[in-house]
Amino acid sequence: MLCELTTPRGENLTGTPWTAYPRPRMRRDSYVNLNGEWDFAVGEPAFEGRKILVPFCPESRLSGLGEHFPEGTQLWYRRSFTLPEDFCRGRVLLHFGAADQTAEVFLNGDRVGIHEGGYLPFSWDITHALQQENVLTVCCRDDLRDPSFPYGKQTMKRGGMWYTPVSGIWQTVWLESVPETYIQELRVENRGFAVTIDIGIPLPGRVLVEGLGEFPLTDGKVTIAPENPHLWSPEDPFLYNFTLEAGEDRVESYFAIRSLEVKTFGKYPRLCLNGKPYFFHGLLDQGYWPEGIYTPPAPESYADDILAMKKLGFNTLRKHIKVEPEEFYYQCDRLGMVVWQDMVNNSAYSFFRDTSLPTAGIQRLGDKILHTDPLCRRRFLEGMEGTVRLLGSYPCICLWTIFNEGWGQFDSKAVCKRLLELDDTRFVDAVSGWFRQRSDLLDSRHVYFRKVQLKADGKKPLILSEFGGKTYQSEGHMFNPDKSYGYGGYRSAEELNQAVRELYIQEVLPCVERGLCAAIYTQLSDVEDEVNGLVTYDRKIEKMQPELLRPIARQLQLAVER
Repeated sequence: MLCELTTPRGENLTGTPWTAYPRPRMRRDSYVNLNGEWDFAVGEPAFEGRKILVPFCPESRLSGLGEHFPEGTQLWYRRSFTLPEDFCRGRVLLHFGAADQTAEVFLNGDRVGIHEGGYLPFSWDITHALQQENVLTVCCRDDLRDPSFPYGKQTMKRGGMWYTPVSGIWQTVWLESVPETYIQELRVENRGFAVTIDIGIPLPGRVLVEGLGEFPLTDGKVTIAPENPHLWSPEDPFLYNFTLEAGEDRVESYFAIRSLEVKTFGKYPRLCLNGKPYFFHGLLDQGYWPEGIYTPPAPESYADDILAMKKLGFNTLRKHIKVEPEEFYYQCDRLGMVVWQDMVNNSAYSFFRDTSLPTAGIQRLGDKILHTDPLCRRRFLEGMEGTVRLLGSYPCICLWTIFNEGWGQFDSKAVCKRLLELDDTRFVDAVSGWFRQRSDLLDSRHVYFRKVQLKADGKKPLILSEFGGKTYQSEGHMFNPDKSYGYGGYRSAEELNQAVRELYIQEVLPCVERGLCAAIYTQLSDVEDEVNGLVTYDRKIEKMQPELLRPIARQLQLAVER
């Protein structure tokens, strides 16, 4: 029997959820939050008293429903709103953080638009359809039988390493007002120790940076290179706040200055942060929550996780096959946590090809002939490009992961080339785990059922992009007490702590001396049946002792500097 776990932030929630400004990197002072209670209907827009709490998906307890509807079912949302006086400055934009998989939107009976894909934000100019009293209606449709859409760890039959499916709206819905001509995008590129700010259109304007002064825009862009920059790192996450004025528009934002490059030290190429070898000591982070599934009960939940992992000495989170609300990346920027961002996989998963064969040692496979369906390929590339556009300005992101363990993998050389055309300022793990190709920029390995015994070839940086997964069942804090999943179990927290410590000291640390640049342990928290987290799924029990783990972080960094 499944347990209804609740995180501390999910207890006694009141009022409108998720009122935090949804776009931390591009803030305006016009903001109307449309989260809260909406009318809800299934199949047809016959609203007969059923309610849902947005932005929580209908499968979650926080939504008030806790129900997954048959694949392909139309889910209807409706709410009314009026705009504050003097809100409209010229145009009004309607924003959705994310809705899975398709969303068709109507305002006062007029069709505003339709969006496909479950992980990226979308918006429309709704000025033409506004009235004094407004009715917003949304029809969402999700169908996991169609693998062409990115779907991540969602499955119709959850269990093991596959989790409860998500449908409908799962991020904030909101309004903002802008002038007739406005800043539609704000790109910040961090190259070396210089930052370029680009708004994409040749509006006249200026950038006012706290502590640095005023910089004029030329053709909509400006490059800022301080003489003595205050560099960003997990140990010192310094951010430069700035105000951008262009035409009649004004937004507030921030940037950080940090460099990423590969340099050879001794016999091995190393991943470097700010010109020095840096050991990326990380955790796999699935981004699931017991009461909200894809959406934590409050935006502050992200900071809670980040600080808890920093307390254990970790400096990196690999955001695994999910794109989070932008609040997550802002908190990583602010608090100092590197992010390795996965693309969200699509296409059919084969346990035999993608897991059994590689586990048995068959890890070489040409990928030009894999996953040849043109629609799957197109939608994956669209999702990848949208992810890079959305998140490319967040300095915490230091690495992009394209394909994971063969799921949906195809022509990784060409796909990696396309990603580098979008962003060549970060590390790229084109093929994480296995089915490696000669063109890969990194040598990326997963090790679960054997000892970690790796050595770099001297040509590519070596990373251990997944390992560990050791389990301990915390009684009273398990999602599924009848069935657990992981890689090797321990009877007590003390045994688990000792096993994890020995894994790092006896296996990972010697690999650093043989060229290892990073290690991503599985995982941050328990997730549904999986009990291999360093904290429980409800975030109430910390399984690991900081006094045992923190010294390991220092040893790893010292080893990579030798």
